[in-house]
Amino acid sequence: MSWQQRLAQALDRRRAADGWRQRPVIDHQTTRTLHSGGRLYRHFSSNDYLGLTQHPALIAGWQRGAEQAGAGAGASGHVTGYHRQHAALEAQLADWLGYDRALLFISGFAANQAVIHLLGEENDRILADKLTHASLLDAASHSPAQLRRFTHNSPASLAARLASPCSGETLVVTEGIFSMDGDSAPLAAIAAQTRDAQGWLLVDDAHGIGVTGEQGRGSCWQQGIKPELLVVTFGKAFGVSGAALLCDAQTADYFVQFSRHLIYSTAMPAAQAAALQASLGQVQQGDALRQRLQENIQRFRRGAASLPWQLMDSVSAIQPLIVGDNAEAMALSARLAEAGCWVSPIRPPTVPPGTARLRITLTAAHQPDDIDILLEALHDAAG
Repeated sequence: MSWQQRLAQALDRRRAADGWRQRPVIDHQTTRTLHSGGRLYRHFSSNDYLGLTQHPALIAGWQRGAEQAGAGAGASGHVTGYHRQHAALEAQLADWLGYDRALLFISGFAANQAVIHLLGEENDRILADKLTHASLLDAASHSPAQLRRFTHNSPASLAARLASPCSGETLVVTEGIFSMDGDSAPLAAIAAQTRDAQGWLLVDDAHGIGVTGEQGRGSCWQQGIKPELLVVTFGKAFGVSGAALLCDAQTADYFVQFSRHLIYSTAMPAAQAAALQASLGQVQQGDALRQRLQENIQRFRRGAASLPWQLMDSVSAIQPLIVGDNAEAMALSARLAEAGCWVSPIRPPTVPPGTARLRITLTAAHQPDDIDILLEALHDAAG
């Protein structure tokens, strides 16, 4: 089979399964609204949970950083790309979250890949929640360590995996809030089991940081645990992009010396680090925004309770509505678009087969009438 035939067959299978992905061209968007194709939509597919993307303080921070250091980093952080803005942000994050050190990465995907790539060795094992993000599972599947997955959010399933003998080290991997189901991991139980097994725990808190816990410190803080490895990302509640790994000093030194993702990647622009410092200040002072977000979540869940589709048991900003069939999920998304609501359908392989859904995301920027119009459109589509 030629390369062309192989690619054509894969594309044909994707089309036949109603799983064809497209990248919509967006003309302009805020957290609350989106312009595309000459139309204005109410926006329910953004991860900008606190509505900080267009915040004047973040924009001003980026502009100041660009004026001082230019638009790009120009090199790896191990050469000349590590600016004082990076060092300041890392120190602030470490102090805020109670760790010795923080290390910046260009994305959450890169941070997760870096951790798994560097730490897993032959005879080690990685025990990952079944619904852990693709960035972690992809890296684990290519690691020399043995990957075993435990039932989603099940301490009992994890305990059974931990009971099996292992001649190497154990790394347990989970998320704070899961990106497609919106539910929270039982981190306290998972942390206790991991500690008893003398393993390390890695928590990816992309969707919890900034939103939950005191000052938005995230899921781990909220549940009273401190994993050995904590990844926080800045493309959601922080309203920017990038990520950081929080860990102890020795682990940080090990990453600086040996992590290919750090050594051979161009560093995050210093201007971005400056914007993230401004964002951190807004997150820390964001109790009113977090309260408004919770009110919006509750308003939506009350109105959606009688819909015929399964509403996942989520108290987070992520409110998945399970439709099941791929084509039906796409059709429902199109109906909502006709009513002026932008809600993206999520289909396999991103989610398990038979669980195609609308992934509705709520933010602090939404007004009550935005949510009411979405609910009206959903009920009309169901009627």
